[in-house]
Amino acid sequence: MLLTNIIEFFFSLGLFINAGLFVPQIIKLYRTKNTQGLSLLTFGGFNLIQIFAVLHGIINHDYILTLGFSLSLITCGMITILLIWYKVKPTKQISYE
Repeated sequence: MLLTNIIEFFFSLGLFINAGLFVPQIIKLYRTKNTQGLSLLTFGGFNLIQIFAVLHGIINHDYILTLGFSLSLITCGMITILLIWYKVKPTKQISYE
């Protein structure tokens, strides 16, 4: 019983750490507005996995799983939105005429 509680605690903690690990990437992407080296396909795939994990958590009434993956979906989704925004948004050309 104690081992199960320890494993569940660290699993839950890992879900929140996972969500937090996307935050530095959001900050860097927002500051630099540079998408070089970042894959929209990769982050889109992460979002898809997280959507199914959230749905699994809801179906099984696992609220820690649902909350943890919802936070990951939000932070990873922000990266995806910024990637799309900076890839589609035209850059301003400076004219020296």
